[in-house]
Amino acid sequence: MRKTAWLLPLALSMSLSFTPALASRALAADHHQNAKITPLVTKDLVKGPGGEITMMTVEYQPGGVDPIHTHNAQAFVYVLEGTIVMQVKGGPEVTLTPGQTFYEGPDDVHVVGRNASKTKPARFVVMLIKEKGAPLLTPVQ
Repeated sequence: MRKTAWLLPLALSMSLSFTPALASRALAADHHQNAKITPLVTKDLVKGPGGEITMMTVEYQPGGVDPIHTHNAQAFVYVLEGTIVMQVKGGPEVTLTPGQTFYEGPDDVHVVGRNASKTKPARFVVMLIKEKGAPLLTPVQ
């Protein structure tokens, strides 16, 4: 597994302790039109009171780009299709293709996140391990 940054194309401060249908509507209201987010599941951690795991799929549209952000969570990515480029502050830029993984630690700042293609979408699964009710991500100026 590669140690890299995590990627999520939204600058949204919200909890995922509500239903996937509400999450989809809230995520769609975000200003980033280059990504489609589909929440899959959110569950409390059994052996970590006060924590939760959130899993979702992310689809970047061709040419989609992330804002600079942090998650304050452990983030795991598994690429399903397409090619994505990611980088955390102080780390190398990494290009990922289907079957490759990506990790971002709770203190990492995601400085590069984009679809490598201008003509094809890219799709990946994301799993966040975070404090219950914590925002998905926090924009960094």
